[in-house]
Amino acid sequence: MSTVTESARADLVDAAVRTSARPKPLAPAVHPLDTVHPMAGTNAAPTPTLRVPRDRFIERLVRCLFGLALFGLGISMIIDAELGAAPWDVFHTGVSEITGISVGNVVILTGLALLLLWIPLRERPGLGTLLNATVIGIVVDITLPWIPESNLLVTRTLLMLGGVTVIAIGSGFYIGAGLGPGPRDGLMTGLAKRSIGSWQISIRVARTAVELLVLCVGIALGGSIGIGTAVFAFGIGPLVQVFLPRLAMQPA
Repeated sequence: MSTVTESARADLVDAAVRTSARPKPLAPAVHPLDTVHPMAGTNAAPTPTLRVPRDRFIERLVRCLFGLALFGLGISMIIDAELGAAPWDVFHTGVSEITGISVGNVVILTGLALLLLWIPLRERPGLGTLLNATVIGIVVDITLPWIPESNLLVTRTLLMLGGVTVIAIGSGFYIGAGLGPGPRDGLMTGLAKRSIGSWQISIRVARTAVELLVLCVGIALGGSIGIGTAVFAFGIGPLVQVFLPRLAMQPA
């Protein structure tokens, strides 16, 4: 299974952060992945509010849902290619193999479980966070049975490459909608706001540690790993960096 999702997912975060550098207006706009709580770093407990931008909400919602649907379709394409899934999806497919639960439902359950880890990290969910946790898994379960299987390596390779590209385009839409990061993205950005002693954890270190962990667990559970895993890991970041600036909503 491949979800994403999106390691590869932290590359989505890196790409979004790199493309978000703009001169600050008098009232700074909240970047889609800038989820740090205003009380972070203090002893005060974060307020469990759902962050929802008020401007052009319908357009944001439609773009977010469309992007998440593309994301789920891309995951199904990569899974069906059977050339290896993204790190998180190696985990999802492994859990699915062991439990018999559908891959889509595993994606949903994992996303909801990860939201619990946001509490000690003081991350603030957005509406897009909850949609990410549910919509992608639903789309995976709907689309996976409809994608025709093939034994031809060329066809499977094209399906895998197409899946990575579709996920990158979907990421541009849903991240660019500004309704909040996905559960896995928020976990990595939350860790990146923490430090161990005097050492500040970077997004790349957080991504590498988390994804190596879930990849190893996924392999142990029998998840799908292969050339597609490497293609996703190294290709998704540059692709999102291409699509995100073109698909992100610009300030009104």
